[in-house]
Amino acid sequence: QVQLVESGGGSVQAGGSLRLSCTASEYTHGKYCMAWFRQAPGKEREGVAAIDSDGTTAYADSVKGRFTISQDNAKNTLYLQMNNLKPEDTAMYYCAAGPGLWIGFSTRWSAQMWYNSWGQGTQVTVSS
Repeated sequence: QVQLVESGGGSVQAGGSLRLSCTASEYTHGKYCMAWFRQAPGKEREGVAAIDSDGTTAYADSVKGRFTISQDNAKNTLYLQMNNLKPEDTAMYYCAAGPGLWIGFSTRWSAQMWYNSWGQGTQVTVSS
């Protein structure tokens, strides 16, 4: 399984920006579906954004227009650019990797069951 290490979390005020990074132990482009999930205290883990092995992207409705997922294949690194952050974005953010979903991507990307590698998480705290 690919090993994942997240970084870039921190504390910001509402309206601010953060960029999360997830470095993989191997080349992921064309092989894996990569995603960001988050879990707030007392809530279930939810999908935030994903990028499939062919480069197709998807976002949760709550972050559309504010977050952007991207990857630097040369660095084996996945990013999540988060702009206009809100207090409700406060959570532990996790990077995940799984086999490319292809045809089922648009309906499956946010389900944890499709991912078999997870990072340790990075905390994002947004104050009002």
